[in-house]
Amino acid sequence: MILQFYKYHGTGNDFILIDNRNSQIKVLGAVQIKYLCNRNFGIGADGLMLLNNHDKYDFEMDYYNSDGSGGTMCGNGGRCIVAFAKKLGVINNKTEFIASDGLHEAFIDNLDEVQLKMMDVDKIEQKQSHYFIYTGSPHHIVFKDQIAELNVYQQGKAIRYSKEYIDEGTNVNFVQVNDKGIEIRTYERGVENETLACGTGAVASAISYYNKYKPVSSNVNVKVLGGNLQVSFVEIENKYSNIFLTGPAKFVFKGQIELEK
Repeated sequence: MILQFYKYHGTGNDFILIDNRNSQIKVLGAVQIKYLCNRNFGIGADGLMLLNNHDKYDFEMDYYNSDGSGGTMCGNGGRCIVAFAKKLGVINNKTEFIASDGLHEAFIDNLDEVQLKMMDVDKIEQKQSHYFIYTGSPHHIVFKDQIAELNVYQQGKAIRYSKEYIDEGTNVNFVQVNDKGIEIRTYERGVENETLACGTGAVASAISYYNKYKPVSSNVNVKVLGGNLQVSFVEIENKYSNIFLTGPAKFVFKGQIELEK
């Protein structure tokens, strides 16, 4: 089977996108996904998404991690698939689409940045040494100084495979406060490595920062290795709603690849 694909990235978090409105792809197996996402033998990406038709909303986002596992929600992936849907002519500058964690709204502004509405957060677990928040994907958040010097792969992997998370896994975010907001580095479950950005991790880290430090503004600048994101929300009695993740979503290239059935 000859597969046409598109490559996008959101602050360096990169994805393979496939227009599957014709339902050409019924099932993609883990071996096929791992091959397509492999950076040496395939296209290379942190994840893969199918854009499917939906009878009620503009489209369905079907997301997979680069290790072939079915994904939970991916924030940067969500922003990229919105930009992809616009490129295909499925939407204009706003949309409602369905993902694994439910309904999402999104808007594309004049600078081609995508604002993606995320799920509400009603529960924040504050542990002795970290926070844990579910923002469509699970996130373990640790506040640290000088995160540029951390071995994120080693430390993130140790936490991700610790007794606390061994069954379900978790993403691990190391967060440093700066004078403009926060900086984060993330070890991603499903990629099993550090990525240049993580959208749901940016949201979880921004909420943890707000909960811990009580800044004046609920608009949080988040610096990631691949660029800059913004997270905004409304907080009432430790419940967070109207959460938006904003940042660039860039088309990189398109191509074809032969995929064995």
